[in-house]
Amino acid sequence: MSEKENVVNVGEIDLSIKEEQEPSYLEKAIYNHDGVALTVRVGRLASSLLAIFLAIYVIYSAGFGGLPAWQHRGIFTSIFLVLCYSWVPFKKGRASIHWLFDGVPLLLSILVTIFIYQAYPEIALREGNPTTFDMVVGTIMIFLVIEGVRRTVGWAMAILAFIFWAYIFVGPWIPGLMGHPGFTYDKMIDNLFITTLGIFTAPIYVASTVLILFLLFCSLLLKSGAGRFFIEFAFALTGRKRGGPALAAVVSSGLMATITGNGAANATMTGSFTIPLMKKVGYRPEFAGAVEAVASQGGQIMPPIMGASAFIMAEYTGIPYIKIAAYAAIPAILYFLVAGLVIYFQAGRQGLQGIPQEQLPDFWHVMRDRGYLMLPLILIVVLMVKGYSPMMAGLWALILVYVLSFIKKETRMNFVQLMAALENGVRTSMATVMACAGAGIITGAVLLTGLGIRFSRVAVDLSGGHLLPMLFLIMVASMILGMGMPTVSAYVVLATVAVGGLTNIDVPVMAAHLFVFYFGIVSGITPPVAITSYITSGIAGANPMKTSLEAVRIGLAGFLLPYMFVYNPTLILQGDLGQIVLGVATTALGLTAFAAGIQGFFIRAVPNWQRLLLLISAISLVNPGPITDLVGFGLMAAVLFLQLRLSRSEENVGVLLKQ
Repeated sequence: MSEKENVVNVGEIDLSIKEEQEPSYLEKAIYNHDGVALTVRVGRLASSLLAIFLAIYVIYSAGFGGLPAWQHRGIFTSIFLVLCYSWVPFKKGRASIHWLFDGVPLLLSILVTIFIYQAYPEIALREGNPTTFDMVVGTIMIFLVIEGVRRTVGWAMAILAFIFWAYIFVGPWIPGLMGHPGFTYDKMIDNLFITTLGIFTAPIYVASTVLILFLLFCSLLLKSGAGRFFIEFAFALTGRKRGGPALAAVVSSGLMATITGNGAANATMTGSFTIPLMKKVGYRPEFAGAVEAVASQGGQIMPPIMGASAFIMAEYTGIPYIKIAAYAAIPAILYFLVAGLVIYFQAGRQGLQGIPQEQLPDFWHVMRDRGYLMLPLILIVVLMVKGYSPMMAGLWALILVYVLSFIKKETRMNFVQLMAALENGVRTSMATVMACAGAGIITGAVLLTGLGIRFSRVAVDLSGGHLLPMLFLIMVASMILGMGMPTVSAYVVLATVAVGGLTNIDVPVMAAHLFVFYFGIVSGITPPVAITSYITSGIAGANPMKTSLEAVRIGLAGFLLPYMFVYNPTLILQGDLGQIVLGVATTALGLTAFAAGIQGFFIRAVPNWQRLLLLISAISLVNPGPITDLVGFGLMAAVLFLQLRLSRSEENVGVLLKQ
């Protein structure tokens, strides 16, 4: 079955917008035999049907309730293990399953699934006193999860999960504050496998209820033409502006990332369209790749649908998801504002123009043609504001997407296409679910050993109890953990071990969680392991390290904002309306001055001494206080006045010369 493509003509470049993922195993089994053996086709079909069964079960349980908590989370995780060992080979690049390295873990995953289904509710009565068979199955599952993490997420998180698991036993040999008395093997199995304090803790709870629903929603939304709509919408809105293609990349990638929740995946989907166009109008390959990386990675912080970590944050903090989305809204807007300003000023410095109006999609035509695809996103916000749970909001949005797909003949889904969309939703969630299971091992080890309290005490001791040094320590830890790991993994680890240190010195809970969340995200564009930047550099044909460094410069707001909302909580809606308005206004002005200062362009090219004034203005404006606000505003106004005066003088000289 061939992949459907829609083409948007912009200038001389045809952008083929792929609205569907690679054909599902269901479609391959039915339509594309590709000359493969019957056993392979049967295997593909079996794994496909299992994925579809899981998707339908999740949808059903969202509306009508499912199995008890431990059993639901256990079966969900073990079925994903079965799918992982069916779809992801031991060695990357292998086309077939190896009987030992893939077949044995696949068989063990099936047996674990059967055990979890059969063992409940008796196993709940054995909590605190596991049998030998419980310990055998629990051990198998722990190592199946770690290997599944290695295959889907990478070595970094797999090694980290193993280290935390081993920490449970080696505590007596670790000197100082980080040591502990150690625990017996049955206590470890009881904590990580039989209770909901280990593998089946908050990350897997969120993955098996809310997250999977939103990823299924995303799969159906893309099948309904959302990819084409977001690209056309972005180009119609910003394409004719100075630096238009790069601004369109920011808007379209940000919109796509709000539903995919994955910076690297989003960069792959939209980068193939936006990066060539940026290069066409004159941007350097490194700059084009960096713009796409910053926008794609930042989509995880943009409401209404943020990355998976936001749902886990709601579970950890007890704050409703819709409130977390509201708290995150202003920092997210400021993040994209600064990225857009850096692009705009860069275009001004290079003398780049936008795309002619006649070569762009018409905004109102785009809205009339596919604007209805915004309705599911609006429905999610409305339902959650009205008090519905994210599960119910996601369920109704998913149903609405399917109904809306019938509006156009080319997006109308038959039964096979609907089932294929559900399978693709499960496939795209594989890495995230495995990351959540691995994070459960880490969380269980931290809770069992009390590592979170120990880490907080060490952080307080190293920082001397001062806020700024502690923020810097946690920033470094967040960025190191984020290297080569999904944001959800980095967030879970830091939320477990580091947030307590911040709240102990009176940082608001929301600010503390968002702080580690942000730095887990920006690690995707930070050298030396900047996954999203490396993906976009490949598309742009640019040097990966230079692209990553350029992305850091464009996305500097992502590094500054977490400090800003810790010191100025009005940015996350803490305070009265007047304080919030003033705090947001001065921060926006400060970030504008900062973008102009680092780019060396405001109304026109900025000499070095004016750049220095702009940077001092930026520091003053983002530092809350009436005196600093006046100093910052005064310096920015002075530079603006000088720029306007010089521009007017040059215009007058030009008029005289013409006369």
